[in-house]
Order: sequence, then C-alpha cells, then structure tokens
Amino acid sequence: MKPVSVLVVDDSATMRALLRRHLTADPGIEVIAEASNPLDAREKIKALNPDVITLDIEMPNMNGLEFLEKIMRLRPMPVIMVSNLTQPGAAATLSALEMGAFDCIPKPSSLAGNTFETLPQLIREAAKAKRQVAARVAGDGPGTGAPVAANRHPGWPDVVGIGSSTGGVEALLNVLSGFPSDCPPTFIVQHLPAAFTESFAARLNRVCKAEVAPARNGEPATRGRVYLAPGGMHLTVKGKGALRCALSQEDTVQGHRPSVDMLFHSLSAAAAGTMTGVILTGMGRDGADGLLAMRRAGARTMAQDEATSLVYGMPKVAYENGGAERRLPLGRIAQEIFA
Repeated sequence: MKPVSVLVVDDSATMRALLRRHLTADPGIEVIAEASNPLDAREKIKALNPDVITLDIEMPNMNGLEFLEKIMRLRPMPVIMVSNLTQPGAAATLSALEMGAFDCIPKPSSLAGNTFETLPQLIREAAKAKRQVAARVAGDGPGTGAPVAANRHPGWPDVVGIGSSTGGVEALLNVLSGFPSDCPPTFIVQHLPAAFTESFAARLNRVCKAEVAPARNGEPATRGRVYLAPGGMHLTVKGKGALRCALSQEDTVQGHRPSVDMLFHSLSAAAAGTMTGVILTGMGRDGADGLLAMRRAGARTMAQDEATSLVYGMPKVAYENGGAERRLPLGRIAQEIFA
C-alpha cells in the first residue's frame, strides 16, 4: 500500500525535524517535503500534491490561519494544525476547525513532550478523508443551513438529539444555522475537550436563532433551547415527558466522555413524544447503537452522507447497522428535521 504523503510546514527547523522523526517512525507515512513558510509551501503543494499537510500558525510572510483559508478555498485538502497557539479551547483552534482544519494539536512544551504520539493516527485518518475534504469545500458539500419557519408545526419532533465528532464543529454550525427560535429541546454531544465547551457554545449561539448553552445538571428541557454536552461529562436525559438534563463523569464509552451513545440511549428510554436523532461526521462508531435504539423506540433517524462528511465513520456505521433510516447531505439536515 502506498504510504500517506505529508508536507510539513513550520518556520522552525528544529520543529520540522521533530515532526519528521515522529511521522517517519510510522512505515505507513512518508514526509515528502518540508516548507519554512506558506509561500514555499504553496509551490510544494502544487508540485507534489501531498495527502496531508501539517501547518504552524506563527510564520513569516503569512500566518497559518490565513494560509489555511486559502488552501480550503483554492485547493482543499486535509490540514492538521500544529502550533503553540492551538491549545484546547484557544480561539485559534476553534477558528482553524471552523475553516475546515481536520484537527489541531499543540506543540510539545519541550522536545521530550509527547503531544505528537497521536499525530501518526491523525495523519492516517486525515488521508482517508482527502476526497471528502475536497468535495465538501469545493461545492459538492453543504451550503448554509436552510432557514426554517419560526412557528410551531405539527410535523416537528418534540425532542432532537445530535451526535458528532471530527469535522463536527463546522457541521454543527451549518445545521444549527437552520434551527428556528422556538425549536424543540435539542441535545448535542460533540467530542471536544472540556476547555472548548464555553467558547464553542458561544460560537453556536451566534449562528442559531435558539439559545445554545452548555447543559447544566438537573436543568429542565424547554423549547427554544439547545443543550451542549460539556467536555469530559456525559449528557443524558431523565424523566418521562418533562425531561431534565443529567450530567455525570461515569466511565468513558468506546473511549468517549461525553458519549453520543449515552445520550441516544437515554432519549430512547425516555421516549418523550416524537423524537429525531442525527449522526454527523466523525471517526469510529459512537452513537450508532444509540441511534438504533432511538429508531426502535419510534424516532426518525438520519445520518450525514459520505460526500459532505469530513470523516465518514460514525454516519457510515449508523446507516449500516440500521440506526439511520436515511442519509442526507449536511445542507439538508436542518430542513428535514423540521419538515
């Protein structure tokens, strides 16, 4: 099998050497070139067409976020941001994810640091998503979420549950931009570190007509509210009919806390009127079993399609195991929820 080709972009020769050492230790990865600035990187991208790029932010001539925007607009491909500025919860991290970066990791605080241990796996996953990145940004992917009438409609569900992971930052911004101000109580699990919760909720709140906020333990579920699972805590619902948020720090489920499966299983058990469950882009299979439980409890269920998913993992499993009855492009999901 052909190794994944990587272009390393960083103005520090020491950091480029460190990245090369970590990546080439994996026999399935080949660092085909290095660049010390975006202008050099642009020429190497044209000449070599790498599968994945690692990109610093603080560089001469043009910063990495400006360069990322140009890449995603002109030649979309998987980019992993590697910078001192891409700490969990940092504004630069959220900006990069919104622009379409595959993922963001911080540089190690010392040369002996271990923040690069997960980088080879991220590189391999990013390479698998190369076609989806290009399609999503180039025009086969989502547009803005379709606006939905603000008045209550008999066809609307009483409760909505949404799960997402890699690529979910952009996907959720798209979906929630199509939510009406008096939407049903909506519960979201997005795999993000705890430090992201407040800033991400605020970003979602700016595009959504309804109110988006981190869920609080014991908080009643009401119309016009979107409840985001805090990083590091499971979000479930309790009660029959009169639902309340429940937060816990139980063991991880398939390596995740919060877990989409935990949320969806709790919704299926509550069976509070009509429900809709949605699985968006992400690695792995979190949420697939829970979505199947929701469907068996009578919920309408859907999954993001392959063409618009940054990573077609979670939606693929949810469709193949029967949890998702339909696959839809991202730009149609909000419209379908309120059809």
